[in-house]
Amino acid sequence: MMLYIVRHGETDWNRKHRVQGHTDIPLNDYGRHLARETAEGMKDVKIDMAFTSPLLRARETAQIILGERDVPLIDEPRIQEIGFGCYEGVLSGGECRSPESEAFDLFFTDTGNYLPPEGAESVEDLYARTGEFLRELSDREKTDLAEKSILISTHGAAMTAILNRIRGNVSVSGFWKNEVPPNCSVTMVRVSGGQMEIVKEGMIFYREKVKKWKTV
Repeated sequence: MMLYIVRHGETDWNRKHRVQGHTDIPLNDYGRHLARETAEGMKDVKIDMAFTSPLLRARETAQIILGERDVPLIDEPRIQEIGFGCYEGVLSGGECRSPESEAFDLFFTDTGNYLPPEGAESVEDLYARTGEFLRELSDREKTDLAEKSILISTHGAAMTAILNRIRGNVSVSGFWKNEVPPNCSVTMVRVSGGQMEIVKEGMIFYREKVKKWKTV
């Protein structure tokens, strides 16, 4: 089984450094452009089925990449973005940072000391649900999903949790060791005999250099 894991395209909140989490923000026009460029780069890739976070930005990215392929697109809540509770909507970074930004910024700058507010998820929560999703895929690789190619459309932190687990690293303090995946970057993962291996990471199919998230 081959997995093609992609982070969604850009949103207006990405551009403004506004914290999204579970807030359901659609792609902006540039994000749709990135997804179309990714679709062109993946036009010859065989895709048998697709899982998407239920959030609009991930679902629309998957739909654009799939194009005219007649394959099922399945909503999968376990791969939606981490929930940030009352931090969602906060401006993080730049001269117009929200007062709450300093506490939120620990999520990126010192993840081991990040304290999720009431109603938010912890990094451990994110590892748990994305890990459960991966275990289910691994089990199905031995049965109905053997030899299948699967698109997985998700988010920056959720994708990081997935890839960290595949690497065998579920550290909280080292969560961002490999940085935030760029919008519409694609990572290929081979699943064989229940084992997962990253084949190629961070593939970009567009020409533009998308700026990485910075909290300062």
